[in-house]
Amino acid sequence: MQIARKFASVPSKLQGGRTQELMDKRQAFVPRGVGNNTPIFVEKAEGALIYDVDGNVFIDFAGAIGTLNVGHCPPEVVKAVQEQLEKYIHPCFHVAMYEPYLELAEKLAQITPGSFPKKTIFLNSGAEAVENAVKIARKFTGKSGIVSFSRGFHGRTLLGMSLTSKVRPYKFQMGPFAPATYKAQFPYPLNRPPSMSETDYALYCVQQFQDFLLTEVAPEELAAVIMEPIQGEGGFIVPPKEFVQGIYEICKNKQILFIADEIQTGFGRTGEMFASTHFGIEPDLMTMSKSIAAGLPISAVTGRSEIMDAPAPGEIGGTYGGSPLGCVAALAVIEKMERENLVERSRVIGETIRGFFTDLQKTIPHIAEVRGLGAMCAIEFVHPDTKEPDKANTAAIQKGCYEAGVILLSAGVQSNVIRFLTPLVITDEELAEGLDIIQHVIRDQYAQDRK
Repeated sequence: MQIARKFASVPSKLQGGRTQELMDKRQAFVPRGVGNNTPIFVEKAEGALIYDVDGNVFIDFAGAIGTLNVGHCPPEVVKAVQEQLEKYIHPCFHVAMYEPYLELAEKLAQITPGSFPKKTIFLNSGAEAVENAVKIARKFTGKSGIVSFSRGFHGRTLLGMSLTSKVRPYKFQMGPFAPATYKAQFPYPLNRPPSMSETDYALYCVQQFQDFLLTEVAPEELAAVIMEPIQGEGGFIVPPKEFVQGIYEICKNKQILFIADEIQTGFGRTGEMFASTHFGIEPDLMTMSKSIAAGLPISAVTGRSEIMDAPAPGEIGGTYGGSPLGCVAALAVIEKMERENLVERSRVIGETIRGFFTDLQKTIPHIAEVRGLGAMCAIEFVHPDTKEPDKANTAAIQKGCYEAGVILLSAGVQSNVIRFLTPLVITDEELAEGLDIIQHVIRDQYAQDRK
């Protein structure tokens, strides 16, 4: 039975006058290559709700692609940034140092996996963190090769897209790509051969990686392996624990650094502060961004002190890296997460989402899998007869949800996965209403598809 709509409020005609006016301006002055998932313009946002310029209200299940684990405009973060603005905005850490940079570096040393001494550099974006992690790894090891994985995503810069494993829209006609980058196979448990147990499949995937080191690149030439502990853009693929641990052990034995890309998985998203904890690993280097500062542009590379100290002064950094505004925002985010126990809240949200769609799966055979850890959840759609990815209906479901008042994102190489990145501060009532809207859209879409 459909519940009354308390939060989402969308009239039959979404694009009102103000939206259309701004859309015309967007078409005139912003290149089409800058994609937009929903054709709305935000007037204000708070918590898990977005209000557009024409008075529509949306429940946010996208969280700015996982940037808003503590929600839109958390008062603690707004206050911290306002207070910092009155002191100084950006003296540039390379010119005149400031305390928030040091405080945040110290905090990340405390909360990231591993009891060894750590140091941190702050940058502007996730892609920039990846670029610098690779620079640091190469400088420390004296080797150049970098291995990433199929379906992985590491950014849109030259090196980032070289490491990324989705051609369209990220790489098509944009080569040549950075040299000494290699792609190994990442598990896809949904497509595990029926004859293999889960353990056998994990061991098979590890063996594939060992073969890769014989057929594609020698370990003596590799500076690092970079891995998303749970793949984001690739479809929220959760690998077997034995696979992650197996690659990690190979790296240790072969003197290859292990870089965990926790840009989307970090800061409570998976039911741990960092996803690496689920797999029992302590990365040599870790990249972070997105939810580190509730939407302010800042990223980080945290790693073993001796590795981080390999570059000489001036070899890493950037004018805006470690902005004071980003640093104080990040400190406020971490304090809020700890005070409100949002890591535990992530687990509760995830259990609710997975339980809800597991029940729906019983009557919608197009749902091939419901998966995830913590509040990093996804559902994958296929044609039930052929098991082929159902991209068209996935896109229609995303559109239908937006039109009904819930903002969603798709994912996966075949774009047939709906991913959920709700703010961890979403209320039980907002979550329930959002899920109810999504299930009605899914049911309606497949009822139409059968006609």
